[in-house]
Amino acid sequence: MPDTVHASMAGTIDIGGDLTVNRLGFGAMRITGPDILGEPRDRERAKATLRRAVELGVNFIDTADSYGPEVSEEIIREALHPYPEDLVIATKGGLVRRGSEAPWPADGRPEHLVAACEGSLRRLGLERIPLYQHHRPDPAVPYEDSIGALVTLKEQGKIRHIGVSNVDERQLRTAQRLTPVVSIQNRYNVDDRRSESLVDLCEQEALTFLPWAPIHDPEADPLIAELARRHGATPRQIVLAWLLARSPSILPIPGTGSVAHLEENVAAAAVELTPDEVAAIRQS
Repeated sequence: MPDTVHASMAGTIDIGGDLTVNRLGFGAMRITGPDILGEPRDRERAKATLRRAVELGVNFIDTADSYGPEVSEEIIREALHPYPEDLVIATKGGLVRRGSEAPWPADGRPEHLVAACEGSLRRLGLERIPLYQHHRPDPAVPYEDSIGALVTLKEQGKIRHIGVSNVDERQLRTAQRLTPVVSIQNRYNVDDRRSESLVDLCEQEALTFLPWAPIHDPEADPLIAELARRHGATPRQIVLAWLLARSPSILPIPGTGSVAHLEENVAAAAVELTPDEVAAIRQS
């Protein structure tokens, strides 16, 4: 790999047709406390990680009001506001964080989503959120009602683009009947490819696919380990390089609270897998 790496080495992607970002982003879930709850152990370290990400050309940051809760968004503003002109901040609403032992219950009530979005605007210091994503369908609320709240927020100028998360194709189509949807954020990695068909759909329909948990125990995979040795890379870099090669619609958003891990992740943009290697991982 070259001595100098930059997120632009991954190429670019257009979100919604008018937001062009480098195709290696940053997930801001891990800049919070343990179990994604409360303050990080070192707030200055978290802010340094964000600033280093921007220095390395990362201009897409994904967060959510439930990360902390609220902590991730607050730290992003502290570290980066006033924001660089090319920085796109995406956030999400629709989950509630109540404690380390409790699950993350969904709350898709329109009134909750309106309050969540307005809180995110305030914490992030934005007049309009470039990409606002519904975090997870709430089985207690009709999906049309949840998405309808986002449509109203968009009409009010508080949201530029709408995305969905943790959905199947039926739910995506429901949302699309109400509004243009520009992105899907689902769990997807080498070991979990239940959203394989949605990755292909994103490529066909010019949507952006944001894989959460993109790095999952790569050290335990013999094929990944062999490719890491072959390319002089780490297993983390190989799985990120595979995601970049898997589809031009994928925008990986690996998260970390460490500058060292961040730099390792961004360096994956310089790893070029052969078509045979990409196919071998996909078939494994």
